[in-house]
Amino acid sequence: MGEFKPILPQGAGYAIILGLGAVFAFGMVLITYMLRRYQKEIITAEEFTTAGRTVKTGLVAAAVVSSWIWASTLLTSVSKQYTGGMFGGYSYSAGACFQIIAFAIIAIKTKQKAPNAHTYLEIVKARYGTPGHLTFLFYALATNILVTAMLLTSGSAVFSDITGMSPIASCFLLPVGVVVYTLFGGIKATFLTDYLHTIVIIIIVLVFSFKVFATSDILGSPGKVYDLVREAAKRHPVEGNAKGEYMTMSSKTSGIFLVINLVGNFGTVFLDNGYWNKAISASPAASMPGYVMGGLSWFAIPCLISLTMGFACLAVETSPNFPTYPDALTSYQVSSGLVLPAAAITVMGKGGAVATLLMIFMAITSAMSAELIAVSSVYTYDIYRIYINPKARGKQLIVSSHMACIVFGIAMSGFSIGLYEGGVNVGYLYEIMGIIISSAVLPVILTLCWKQQNVIAAVASPILGTGLAIMSWLVCTKSLFTNLTIDTTFKDYPMLTGNVVALCSPAIFVPILTYLFKPQNFDWEILKTISRVDETEEITENLETIEGVIINDTEKNLYNSSSADEAKDVNINVKNEEKLQAVTTIMSSIRQEPNLRDVNQELEEEELKLAKGLKVAYFLCIFFALAFLIVWPMPMYGSRYIFSKKFFTGWVVVMIIWIFISAFCVCVYPLYEGRHGIYTTCRGMYWDLSGQTHKLREWQNDNPEELHVVRSQISAKIHNPISRLGHVENNLDDIIES
Repeated sequence: MGEFKPILPQGAGYAIILGLGAVFAFGMVLITYMLRRYQKEIITAEEFTTAGRTVKTGLVAAAVVSSWIWASTLLTSVSKQYTGGMFGGYSYSAGACFQIIAFAIIAIKTKQKAPNAHTYLEIVKARYGTPGHLTFLFYALATNILVTAMLLTSGSAVFSDITGMSPIASCFLLPVGVVVYTLFGGIKATFLTDYLHTIVIIIIVLVFSFKVFATSDILGSPGKVYDLVREAAKRHPVEGNAKGEYMTMSSKTSGIFLVINLVGNFGTVFLDNGYWNKAISASPAASMPGYVMGGLSWFAIPCLISLTMGFACLAVETSPNFPTYPDALTSYQVSSGLVLPAAAITVMGKGGAVATLLMIFMAITSAMSAELIAVSSVYTYDIYRIYINPKARGKQLIVSSHMACIVFGIAMSGFSIGLYEGGVNVGYLYEIMGIIISSAVLPVILTLCWKQQNVIAAVASPILGTGLAIMSWLVCTKSLFTNLTIDTTFKDYPMLTGNVVALCSPAIFVPILTYLFKPQNFDWEILKTISRVDETEEITENLETIEGVIINDTEKNLYNSSSADEAKDVNINVKNEEKLQAVTTIMSSIRQEPNLRDVNQELEEEELKLAKGLKVAYFLCIFFALAFLIVWPMPMYGSRYIFSKKFFTGWVVVMIIWIFISAFCVCVYPLYEGRHGIYTTCRGMYWDLSGQTHKLREWQNDNPEELHVVRSQISAKIHNPISRLGHVENNLDDIIES
């Protein structure tokens, strides 16, 4: 058996994890400060979780892409291409892309029915009460735990194999930088780092592609790769593939994996509160296009990286530079995700190893930041605010969010080390997730899409489904292989059986239990009573800190004073009147009640846009389901077509063009959408650096509607059902009244 020897020193691993982690942490802290100063983006408990619910399409798409690029996206997709041929990498990409596009429907439904929710568990609580809430709380946390464990175990294995770094050290150190910048910036920091990580990953994928298919001395063209892969099929034909070839979409193993992948990823998308966080944080107009654009942009990344590096590994496995030469990679090394680094090292040497580590680091940290926000929001709004301190104020909630991030980061490091020491690899975790969690997918979808589902159906069907799925998985393993081990339970048919039973069994349980125990006939208006957090205290204190001014009780009375003569008699104890004016201008803009007619008109327009977007989302969901899962792969699967050299070259060209379009959507378009905010921030920095800070305050005083804190508070009032009735609840006037 060939040993995979480290090509880089341990210091390289520590440099990337600690060095880049520190750079990103410092960068996000700095950006958070800049947004706070120049855009007045104040990190309240609400802002920490929802980013003011104003994130635009491009940034949503970039965040979706980055959050869905796990380390396994890169490692497993390449491994599947290496073992199963053309259909292997495609089955990963298509089997995990459709769910993101389908989630656009849920994103719009959430905006329509529960515009003030922070987590999907709040929606479950409002509809089914405590039994339903506790049931889905288990599935939500189980999803976050499994996803994070997979991120850390896969990442630590790659760092260990390439640099010799201790996997225990990497499991503990990888979350450090992520936790730091998430604590400071909340979900907005996650969006921004997701954007930067996506850029880096796409650039590295393009570098690998052009190296393998254009400039490499070993390979250098699609034709050369094609010839070498056909030769590899002669050395070791693929069982279950048409004529044993890699250059075919007719693959039994890959077809089974497509189903497993499709089923399992429904759970990891629809039950991971991180994707609901992004839907909730998006502006209403950005929900549908953000998720559709993100899903289509994401597809090109695993499809191209698997096509490039999976086949590159097959093509160069007889090269003396191959890490395990003269042996091929073992099945354990393949399932541990070492196909990608093996190909990168052989084709690009140490540069390929560094690029691989950098890409894996980006994938781990971007996805983990989303998991941290997901867990912190679930703990804060579904455990602390409901069961521990129902009257918690904003400051208490943000402290609980911070504590949840820290505790979860530490706990997952320990759990991941246990999995690593137990020999559980990334491939096993990836396929077993669906068995454990997917039975809750249908009840969650129907929570927003079918008013008849009752409490008993919502609570019992996922529990019954999980139990039945585990039983089916183990019984299938026992009947086929006699012994129950990690290896036998990881076989195709047991995994397929367990995953399919988990996803599909609730389709039987839900209607039976619903009509057996009486349909609920739920009133959707109840979901609109879910309330946002009162940000009064946090906004006031943060504005005081930013402007360096203390608003004492006397001054608060001044703000309420309607008489100019009365104001003259009040002793204002403020060092700088300009700073006080900046605070009063912002607070008066926030206090101003929107016109009821304008509010109703804006809500009607928003509802029309969401209704139109929902129709488009339904159409796109059906269209891409047919395109990705039937029309594209099935004719080639059924005809047992073997790719010609020209057809393969055309496939490569299409994937490269696709990823350039993806780069525009998630790298360039967000800059275009955010051009005004970038301009005002840069201008504010120039004014500060050139000693013209007074111009910054003048602009903020003259244009309070441009400031994030004002826009987010106006949006909160518009979507407050009580305010729309002409009553003011949690009005920010409280901050100027003693």
